[in-house]
Amino acid sequence: MLKWAAIFLLIAIVAGIFGFTGVEEASATIAKVLFGIFMVLFLGAVIVGLAIGRGLTS
Repeated sequence: MLKWAAIFLLIAIVAGIFGFTGVEEASATIAKVLFGIFMVLFLGAVIVGLAIGRGLTS
């Protein structure tokens, strides 16, 4: 999923350089949403991993 966020970010940067404003805004929005989803999933996995790790060592 992070790969897709990076792809849309790259599209937004290229579109911004060439002046395609609508494409830039849409791609940047998609990249932000995907990055936000990725961060939530990552933090959830870290919290679950820490909780399971503590349970195994106790």
